[in-house]
Amino acid sequence: MTGTGDRGASAAEVPAKSDAAVVRDALGVGVAVGLSGFAFGVTSAGSGLSVLQTCALSLLVFTGASQFALVGALAAGGNPLTAAAGAFFLGVRNAFYGLRLSQLLALPRAVRPFAAQWVIDETTAVSLAQPTRRAARVGFAVTGLSLYVLWNLTTLLGALGAEAIGDTDAWGLDAAGPAVFLALLAPMLRTTTERAVAGIAVVLGLGLLPVLPAGVPVLVAALAAPAVLWLQGYRSGRTRDGAGRNGQRSNAEAGKEDR
Repeated sequence: MTGTGDRGASAAEVPAKSDAAVVRDALGVGVAVGLSGFAFGVTSAGSGLSVLQTCALSLLVFTGASQFALVGALAAGGNPLTAAAGAFFLGVRNAFYGLRLSQLLALPRAVRPFAAQWVIDETTAVSLAQPTRRAARVGFAVTGLSLYVLWNLTTLLGALGAEAIGDTDAWGLDAAGPAVFLALLAPMLRTTTERAVAGIAVVLGLGLLPVLPAGVPVLVAALAAPAVLWLQGYRSGRTRDGAGRNGQRSNAEAGKEDR
Protein backbone atom coordinates (compact mmCIF):
# COMPACT_ATOMS: atom_id res chain seq x y z
CA MET A 1 0.00 0.00 0.00
CA THR A 2 2.85 2.35 0.85
CA GLY A 3 4.57 1.75 -2.50
CA THR A 4 1.38 2.43 -4.43
CA GLY A 5 0.78 5.62 -2.51
CA ASP A 6 4.32 6.83 -3.18
CA ARG A 7 3.97 6.26 -6.90
CA GLY A 8 0.64 8.07 -6.93
CA ALA A 9 2.13 11.01 -5.06
CA SER A 10 5.09 11.17 -7.43
CA ALA A 11 2.80 11.12 -10.47
CA ALA A 12 0.68 13.87 -8.97
CA GLU A 13 3.77 16.03 -8.41
CA VAL A 14 4.71 15.94 -12.12
CA PRO A 15 3.80 19.37 -13.53
CA ALA A 16 1.27 19.31 -16.36
CA LYS A 17 2.30 20.61 -19.77
CA SER A 18 -0.17 21.42 -22.50
CA ASP A 19 0.16 20.01 -26.00
CA ALA A 20 0.40 23.56 -27.33
CA ALA A 21 3.43 24.27 -25.15
CA VAL A 22 5.12 21.06 -26.27
CA VAL A 23 4.41 21.83 -29.93
CA ARG A 24 5.79 25.35 -29.53
CA ASP A 25 9.03 24.10 -27.98
CA ALA A 26 9.38 21.31 -30.55
CA LEU A 27 8.82 23.66 -33.48
CA GLY A 28 11.39 26.06 -32.05
CA VAL A 29 14.02 23.32 -32.09
CA GLY A 30 12.93 21.96 -35.47
CA VAL A 31 13.01 25.33 -37.22
CA ALA A 32 16.24 26.53 -35.60
CA VAL A 33 18.19 23.39 -36.44
CA GLY A 34 16.44 22.72 -39.74
CA LEU A 35 17.72 25.99 -41.20
CA SER A 36 21.30 24.75 -40.82
CA GLY A 37 20.52 22.22 -43.56
CA PHE A 38 21.25 25.09 -45.95
CA ALA A 39 24.83 25.16 -44.67
CA PHE A 40 25.11 21.41 -45.19
CA GLY A 41 23.82 21.66 -48.74
CA VAL A 42 26.35 24.36 -49.59
CA THR A 43 29.23 22.54 -47.88
CA SER A 44 28.37 19.22 -49.50
CA ALA A 45 28.12 20.68 -52.98
CA GLY A 46 31.34 22.59 -52.38
CA SER A 47 33.13 19.35 -51.45
CA GLY A 48 32.33 17.85 -54.85
CA LEU A 49 29.08 15.94 -54.25
CA SER A 50 26.26 16.39 -56.72
CA VAL A 51 22.87 17.82 -55.79
CA LEU A 52 21.37 14.33 -55.95
CA GLN A 53 24.04 12.85 -53.68
CA THR A 54 23.69 15.73 -51.23
CA CYS A 55 19.92 15.36 -51.01
CA ALA A 56 20.19 11.57 -50.69
CA LEU A 57 22.42 12.01 -47.64
CA SER A 58 19.86 14.20 -45.92
CA LEU A 59 16.92 11.99 -46.87
CA LEU A 60 18.50 8.68 -45.91
CA VAL A 61 21.16 9.44 -43.29
CA PHE A 62 19.46 12.41 -41.59
CA THR A 63 21.93 12.97 -38.78
CA GLY A 64 23.57 16.34 -39.18
CA ALA A 65 26.86 15.80 -37.36
CA SER A 66 27.60 12.62 -39.32
CA GLN A 67 26.72 14.31 -42.60
CA PHE A 68 28.99 17.27 -41.90
CA ALA A 69 31.78 14.91 -40.79
CA LEU A 70 31.49 12.95 -44.04
CA VAL A 71 31.53 15.89 -46.45
CA GLY A 72 34.13 17.72 -44.36
CA ALA A 73 36.52 14.76 -44.57
CA LEU A 74 35.91 14.45 -48.31
CA ALA A 75 36.49 18.18 -48.83
CA ALA A 76 39.81 17.88 -46.97
CA GLY A 77 40.92 15.16 -49.35
CA GLY A 78 40.29 12.23 -47.05
CA ASN A 79 39.76 8.67 -48.18
CA PRO A 80 36.04 7.97 -48.77
CA LEU A 81 36.16 4.84 -46.60
CA THR A 82 37.79 6.73 -43.73
CA ALA A 83 35.28 9.55 -44.09
CA ALA A 84 32.39 7.07 -44.05
CA ALA A 85 33.83 5.32 -40.99
CA GLY A 86 34.04 8.59 -39.08
CA ALA A 87 30.46 9.45 -40.01
CA PHE A 88 29.33 5.97 -39.02
CA PHE A 89 30.85 6.14 -35.54
CA LEU A 90 29.29 9.55 -34.97
CA GLY A 91 25.93 8.10 -35.99
CA VAL A 92 26.22 5.13 -33.62
CA ARG A 93 25.09 7.36 -30.76
CA ASN A 94 21.59 7.33 -32.27
CA ALA A 95 21.34 3.61 -31.50
CA PHE A 96 21.80 4.36 -27.81
CA TYR A 97 19.22 7.15 -28.05
CA GLY A 98 16.84 4.57 -29.53
CA LEU A 99 17.24 2.26 -26.53
CA ARG A 100 16.15 5.03 -24.18
CA LEU A 101 13.37 6.39 -26.38
CA SER A 102 11.88 2.94 -26.98
CA GLN A 103 11.13 2.74 -23.26
CA LEU A 104 9.98 6.33 -22.97
CA LEU A 105 7.72 6.50 -26.02
CA ALA A 106 6.53 2.85 -26.08
CA LEU A 107 5.38 3.20 -29.69
CA PRO A 108 3.45 0.41 -31.47
CA ARG A 109 5.69 -2.09 -33.26
CA ALA A 110 4.36 -1.10 -36.68
CA VAL A 111 5.43 2.52 -36.13
CA ARG A 112 8.91 1.89 -34.74
CA PRO A 113 10.76 1.34 -38.06
CA PHE A 114 9.50 4.70 -39.32
CA ALA A 115 10.17 6.48 -36.02
CA ALA A 116 13.74 5.15 -36.01
CA GLN A 117 14.59 7.53 -38.87
CA TRP A 118 13.87 10.45 -36.56
CA VAL A 119 15.95 9.26 -33.60
CA ILE A 120 18.55 12.03 -33.51
CA ASP A 121 19.99 14.50 -31.00
CA GLU A 122 17.18 17.02 -31.25
CA THR A 123 14.21 14.65 -31.00
CA THR A 124 15.87 12.87 -28.09
CA ALA A 125 16.53 16.10 -26.23
CA VAL A 126 12.96 17.35 -26.68
CA SER A 127 11.42 13.98 -25.74
CA LEU A 128 13.49 13.54 -22.57
CA ALA A 129 12.61 17.04 -21.42
CA GLN A 130 8.88 16.23 -21.24
CA PRO A 131 7.14 15.28 -17.97
CA THR A 132 4.75 12.68 -19.38
CA ARG A 133 4.71 9.99 -22.07
CA ARG A 134 2.04 11.81 -24.07
CA ALA A 135 4.08 15.02 -24.06
CA ALA A 136 7.21 13.06 -25.04
CA ARG A 137 5.37 11.50 -28.00
CA VAL A 138 4.06 14.86 -29.17
CA GLY A 139 7.51 16.44 -28.79
CA PHE A 140 9.19 13.62 -30.67
CA ALA A 141 6.69 13.68 -33.55
CA VAL A 142 6.62 17.45 -34.01
CA THR A 143 10.39 17.86 -33.72
CA GLY A 144 11.05 14.94 -36.06
CA LEU A 145 8.54 16.01 -38.72
CA SER A 146 9.40 19.72 -38.75
CA LEU A 147 13.14 19.08 -38.70
CA TYR A 148 13.04 16.37 -41.38
CA VAL A 149 11.00 18.47 -43.79
CA LEU A 150 12.92 21.71 -43.23
CA TRP A 151 16.36 20.06 -43.17
CA ASN A 152 15.78 18.36 -46.52
CA LEU A 153 14.26 21.46 -48.07
CA THR A 154 17.15 23.71 -47.00
CA THR A 155 19.65 21.04 -48.06
CA LEU A 156 18.24 21.19 -51.58
CA LEU A 157 18.29 25.00 -51.60
CA GLY A 158 21.85 25.05 -50.29
CA ALA A 159 23.09 22.57 -52.87
CA LEU A 160 21.41 24.49 -55.70
CA GLY A 161 22.74 27.82 -54.46
CA ALA A 162 26.30 26.67 -53.78
CA GLU A 163 27.63 28.07 -57.04
CA ALA A 164 26.05 31.48 -56.43
CA ILE A 165 27.51 31.72 -52.91
CA GLY A 166 31.03 30.79 -53.95
CA ASP A 167 33.59 29.95 -51.27
CA THR A 168 31.72 28.49 -48.27
CA ASP A 169 34.73 28.98 -46.00
CA ALA A 170 34.61 32.72 -46.61
CA TRP A 171 31.01 32.80 -45.36
CA GLY A 172 31.77 30.58 -42.39
CA LEU A 173 28.97 28.19 -43.32
CA ASP A 174 31.24 25.18 -42.82
CA ALA A 175 31.16 25.91 -39.09
CA ALA A 176 27.37 26.10 -38.81
CA GLY A 177 26.83 22.36 -38.33
CA PRO A 178 29.46 21.85 -35.61
CA ALA A 179 28.27 25.01 -33.85
CA VAL A 180 24.68 23.74 -33.70
CA PHE A 181 25.86 20.34 -32.49
CA LEU A 182 27.95 21.88 -29.71
CA ALA A 183 25.07 24.14 -28.66
CA LEU A 184 22.87 21.07 -28.22
CA LEU A 185 25.54 19.01 -26.50
CA ALA A 186 26.90 21.53 -24.00
CA PRO A 187 23.83 21.71 -21.69
CA MET A 188 23.82 17.88 -21.45
CA LEU A 189 27.32 17.73 -19.95
CA ARG A 190 26.27 17.78 -16.31
CA THR A 191 28.74 15.44 -14.57
CA THR A 192 32.51 15.62 -14.23
CA THR A 193 32.88 12.38 -16.19
CA GLU A 194 30.86 13.73 -19.13
CA ARG A 195 32.86 16.97 -19.19
CA ALA A 196 36.13 15.04 -19.03
CA VAL A 197 35.12 12.84 -21.98
CA ALA A 198 34.09 15.88 -24.03
CA GLY A 199 37.25 17.81 -23.16
CA ILE A 200 39.64 14.96 -23.99
CA ALA A 201 37.76 14.23 -27.22
CA VAL A 202 38.14 17.86 -28.30
CA VAL A 203 41.86 17.86 -27.48
CA LEU A 204 42.42 14.60 -29.39
CA GLY A 205 40.34 15.65 -32.38
CA LEU A 206 41.89 19.10 -32.79
CA GLY A 207 45.40 18.07 -31.81
CA LEU A 208 45.59 15.26 -34.34
CA LEU A 209 44.15 17.22 -37.28
CA PRO A 210 47.58 18.32 -38.60
CA VAL A 211 49.05 14.81 -38.15
CA LEU A 212 46.47 12.27 -39.27
CA PRO A 213 44.45 12.00 -42.52
CA ALA A 214 41.04 13.67 -42.65
CA GLY A 215 38.40 11.66 -40.83
CA VAL A 216 40.83 9.70 -38.65
CA PRO A 217 40.99 12.26 -35.76
CA VAL A 218 37.26 11.75 -35.21
CA LEU A 219 37.80 8.01 -34.80
CA VAL A 220 40.67 8.54 -32.35
CA ALA A 221 38.63 11.08 -30.36
CA ALA A 222 36.06 8.34 -29.71
CA LEU A 223 38.66 6.66 -27.47
CA ALA A 224 38.14 9.43 -24.91
CA ALA A 225 35.05 7.73 -23.45
CA PRO A 226 36.59 4.30 -22.66
CA ALA A 227 39.79 6.00 -21.43
CA VAL A 228 37.95 8.19 -18.93
CA LEU A 229 35.72 5.33 -17.78
CA TRP A 230 38.75 3.07 -17.26
CA LEU A 231 40.54 5.76 -15.27
CA GLN A 232 37.45 6.36 -13.18
CA GLY A 233 37.12 2.64 -12.44
CA TYR A 234 40.83 2.38 -11.60
CA ARG A 235 40.62 5.28 -9.15
CA SER A 236 37.48 3.84 -7.55
CA GLY A 237 39.24 0.48 -7.13
CA ARG A 238 42.23 2.10 -5.45
CA THR A 239 39.93 4.07 -3.16
CA ARG A 240 38.11 0.90 -2.11
CA ASP A 241 41.40 -0.92 -1.55
CA GLY A 242 42.71 1.95 0.53
CA ALA A 243 39.52 2.04 2.58
CA GLY A 244 39.74 -1.72 3.10
CA ARG A 245 43.33 -1.55 4.31
CA ASN A 246 42.52 1.34 6.64
CA GLY A 247 39.62 -0.66 8.04
CA GLN A 248 41.84 -3.68 8.64
CA ARG A 249 44.43 -1.53 10.43
CA SER A 250 41.71 0.02 12.56
CA ASN A 251 40.38 -3.41 13.55
CA ALA A 252 43.90 -4.62 14.36
CA GLU A 253 44.60 -1.58 16.51
CA ALA A 254 41.28 -2.00 18.29
CA GLY A 255 42.20 -5.64 18.99
CA LYS A 256 45.53 -4.63 20.51
CA GLU A 257 43.81 -2.09 22.77
CA ASP A 258 41.36 -4.74 23.95
CA ARG A 259 44.23 -7.04 24.84
